[in-house]
Amino acid sequence: MCGRIALYTPPARLARLLDAAVAAGLEERLGPEDGPSWNVGPQRTLFGVADRGHGRVLGAFTWGLVPYWAKDPAAGSRAFNARCETVTERPAFREAFRRHRILVPVDGFFEWDRREGRRIPHFFTRQDGDVLVLAGLYDRWRDPAGPKDAPWRYTCTVLTTPPGADLDGIHDRMPAVLERAHFDLWLTGGTDELEAVRALCAPAPPGTLVHHEVDPRVGNVRNDGPELIEATAASA
Repeated sequence: MCGRIALYTPPARLARLLDAAVAAGLEERLGPEDGPSWNVGPQRTLFGVADRGHGRVLGAFTWGLVPYWAKDPAAGSRAFNARCETVTERPAFREAFRRHRILVPVDGFFEWDRREGRRIPHFFTRQDGDVLVLAGLYDRWRDPAGPKDAPWRYTCTVLTTPPGADLDGIHDRMPAVLERAHFDLWLTGGTDELEAVRALCAPAPPGTLVHHEVDPRVGNVRNDGPELIEATAASA
């Protein structure tokens, strides 16, 4: 499970790192709540890179996928993760997996260890210091009862896999991490390549990630700030 993310690198820099253009008007559409955050939870904004045949473009997505056919956007509150093992079977995700895959760049993610009756948060980043790119899906939704010219709502989900060795037994799921060599296949692989695309949803190889214990205050999404990703004394 991946339900908490740190995202403080500006979108323009994320776009440059991923060889993407910034979607037209993106900066103007972002509000104060979409600025740098060290404690992003579901229903907040994530950035995603798509390629619909005209090159990579970075846009904004609400974290929690709402399928185009949903009657109520509340479905997104339960769909912030999609299991790689069942993504081609679940109605909420299977069409998005076929046609709407994105790269989700983040600075890191949190997972909680259960130890001696306590939940202990750990912050995970790439060992090489590069941006962490997660496998994601997106869809767009518009209220069927609303005006036909209402703007589309773009939402996304992060795919998860069984844990790799770098999780150190902390949790039984982890986000699917993509490597640069696989970005193009993930974004543009056709329907005849879906098995190869799905094979990218695998636990990260050992040595990809590092982690350290952080302040338990990250468990409350109302808390924010760079101090939330600093290592505690227990990690020293």
